[in-house]
Amino acid sequence: MKVSYFPGCTLKTKAKDLDEQARACAEILGVTLEEISNWQCCGGAFTTASDEIATKLSSVRALMEANKKGQPLLTVCSACHNVIKQTNVAMKENPDNFAFRANMNLAPDNYNGEAEVIHYLELLRDKVGYDKIKEKVVKPLEGLKVACYYGCLLLRPSKVMAMDDAENPTIMEDLVKALGGEPVYYAYKNECCGGYIALEDAESAMKKSQKISNNAKAQGADVIITACPLCMYNLKKHTKDVPVIYFTELLAKALGIKE
Repeated sequence: MKVSYFPGCTLKTKAKDLDEQARACAEILGVTLEEISNWQCCGGAFTTASDEIATKLSSVRALMEANKKGQPLLTVCSACHNVIKQTNVAMKENPDNFAFRANMNLAPDNYNGEAEVIHYLELLRDKVGYDKIKEKVVKPLEGLKVACYYGCLLLRPSKVMAMDDAENPTIMEDLVKALGGEPVYYAYKNECCGGYIALEDAESAMKKSQKISNNAKAQGADVIITACPLCMYNLKKHTKDVPVIYFTELLAKALGIKE
């Protein structure tokens, strides 16, 4: 199986290991990630201003390329996923304004939201399946208690992202179970870590992150996993007693790719 892949800025610079792990794990599971050609930054955040089109064009070009190949467009970063999926929905549901303006910049090409947008977690659950993942595990995470941190962008707005229950998601916990680990259930897995206010209000960001990590630790977590590079950076910066890693790193360990 082949999917179009939008790696995003962070996974091609400061977090290259996450990109490498995602590709290697996918290959073991029978999926090839075909990187989009000449991709640019997704825009970083999705603005709801329908007449603000310039920052959306990179996402539209990526969507258009995946659609031409007849492939889903996959992301590993929840921020990139959020921007691209919201852009795709806007192209589909707002043809007279949003899509019209975007296509004016992309002429003679034309795109109207036809591509399927999936996150790597959805690839594992819906395309590969947990049963196949279990078959490929060579180093089960037996005895490892894992706190799954979702953050803000992976699941919200819920009607658009539509990946899981925005209030009580289980997609990462189910992956942990498939890898042989034990999910830890704690109160703050959906709370904001403060990543987007870290420069403006560092103290508030620190308190938000520590509240999350302290709650996870209190419930017995050995490690915290996340699907957002910004969340991972912010939690790592303010967490002392519990390691914070990306979900692909945990997957790579279970599949025998990473020690």
